Amino acid sequence: QVQLEESGGGLVQAGGSLRLSCAASGRTFSTYYMGWFRQAPGKERDFLAAVGWSGGGTYYADSVKGRFTISRDNAKNTVYLQMNSLKPEDTAVYYCGAGADRRQYLYWGQGTQVTVSS
Repeated sequence: QVQLEESGGGLVQAGGSLRLSCAASGRTFSTYYMGWFRQAPGKERDFLAAVGWSGGGTYYADSVKGRFTISRDNAKNTVYLQMNSLKPEDTAVYYCGAGADRRQYLYWGQGTQVTVSS
């Protein structure tokens, strides 16, 4: 079992940057794919980015490619999402997930709110 806790959300102006962190408990962190998702009010949860076990493989949704960067530090049991050039439409609750591969996520954090003002 893995427990996840996101942090780093907040209010930022359009064009600004934020870095989200997701800290994981347990000694098996390095065996999981890690992903970031977001959910805006009234919408479904959308995939943003995923990173493989060693950090070598990364995947992005078209909506964030070139603006967001996912990375992980297995020594710290943490995955990050660097978000640049933020837009008001990026406003959402951001979640991290842990899974067996980049399409199946077994564990979720509680989410962190990101609000981008225009």
